[in-house]
Amino acid sequence: MTHSSDYSCDVLIIGSGAAGLSLALRLAEKHRVTVLSKGPVSEGSTFYAQGGIAAVFDETDSIESHIEDTLIAGGGLCERDAVSFIASNARHCVQWLIDNGVLFDKETPENSAERYHLTREGGHSHRRILHSADATGRAVETTLVSQALSHPNITLIERSNAVDLIVSDKIGLPGERRVVGAYIWNRKREKVESCRARSVVLATGGAAKVYQYTTNPDVASGDGIAMAWRAGCRVANLEFNQFHPTCLFHPDARNFLLTEALRGEGALLKRPDGSRFMPDFDPRGELAPRDIVARAIDHEMKRLGADCMYLDISHQPPEFIRAHFPTIFEKLLTLGFDLTRQPIPIVPAAHYTCGGVMVNQQGQTDLPGLYAIGEVSYTGLHGANRLASNSLLECLVYGWSAAEDIDRRLADVEPVAALPVWDESRVDDSDERVVIQHNWHELRLFMWDYVGIVRTTKRLERALRRINTLQQEIDEYYANFRISNNLLELRNLVQVAELMVRCALDRKESRGLHFTLDYPEAQGEARPTILAPRLAE
Repeated sequence: MTHSSDYSCDVLIIGSGAAGLSLALRLAEKHRVTVLSKGPVSEGSTFYAQGGIAAVFDETDSIESHIEDTLIAGGGLCERDAVSFIASNARHCVQWLIDNGVLFDKETPENSAERYHLTREGGHSHRRILHSADATGRAVETTLVSQALSHPNITLIERSNAVDLIVSDKIGLPGERRVVGAYIWNRKREKVESCRARSVVLATGGAAKVYQYTTNPDVASGDGIAMAWRAGCRVANLEFNQFHPTCLFHPDARNFLLTEALRGEGALLKRPDGSRFMPDFDPRGELAPRDIVARAIDHEMKRLGADCMYLDISHQPPEFIRAHFPTIFEKLLTLGFDLTRQPIPIVPAAHYTCGGVMVNQQGQTDLPGLYAIGEVSYTGLHGANRLASNSLLECLVYGWSAAEDIDRRLADVEPVAALPVWDESRVDDSDERVVIQHNWHELRLFMWDYVGIVRTTKRLERALRRINTLQQEIDEYYANFRISNNLLELRNLVQVAELMVRCALDRKESRGLHFTLDYPEAQGEARPTILAPRLAE
């Protein structure tokens, strides 16, 4: 049985961060765009990004230097073509943001009114990070949201989850296998709706919520990666999960990030006794790449049996700290810490998913009509470790390149007439929500313990056995009970956890963010880890 579907558009964009909204605004000049947001429209990793956006704006800097810094941070695993493509297109994509009203900090002297204040972060050889104080993501997201809300060709659907992609061969359509829409769980109406689209874009962010400790908001549950895998797309490099070295250690602010820009402006990492430890691990000290800093903190915590280490910028003038880090300063004060006077307790936390759905330079996946942009994707930019402030940049560049490609191709794509109704005839209301909560906690805890900053083959194999058991329980639950937000997220997280562990087991070396005690050295040739789903015949 079919019906005409609940929603219909030219392009369905799943996700409302920098990638999804910049793409929506570029396409909406000519096409009808629907943007699906799992929470309120601005809730997502973009909103919480503190640091900034890397782009060459200084005459003493060069695109080649940005490329080299990215390649070095990526541990020999970046794809040079992708890095060059993104660095070369950085400036005009950031300029597009500026033209759309995002205000970046400028130098204070009157004679340099048009010069942007550029900060430096770990792994960068120059100051090249444009920022809006210490809340760059908020400035970007709120600007894009306000533009999208007022655009007549953009429909925003909030508090709704994408359940699964709808693929032509699965619903009996002839011709080339392609994506034709998606099923959507409308949380307000508590029903599954469908959306017909001539093109679908995954802009769902990463999967750091698979870990017990994360800097990410609750919505980062790997949905796009899991949906693309189920639809037959390859994924790559999911063993590389970046742990941000400095997340506030406090029970009331478990995912509050202390930006790397603090270390860029002179903050030091210290043991509980006040002594520095980074010079013992790397000559670059606090400005070493994130994987090295996170492992050093993890090492010192385990060696000393300490709950946390400390980040200290109190040697800088108080007015300098308050001017550069106003958001962090105010937030810490509410928790009883004074950034200008004392060291702040920190721990590493899962922060960024470097791998994802494989795409080309236009953001196209293996499934015709389906694109993936931003953290959900694997472009070849990040390699074995992401260079600071390249993430928002990747969102903007692929928002631009995917828009160009979609715009070119849409004229040749006929919309489908109708989609099958979601069949709920054989499911019941669940009386066992506690099962989902229990499985949720179990997954995040064993991923933290077994697939964390330091790994072993035995721990990874143990994690995979637990994941297989959880998958069977969830599949049974999913088949028998009505869906909920927590069930959908858990189903996706367990799928992504399996892919992460399989990628990690495939890599018989230590490189970048993947460090295993069984293979502590890097091998000669660096290759991405690619997994391909076996589609049911």
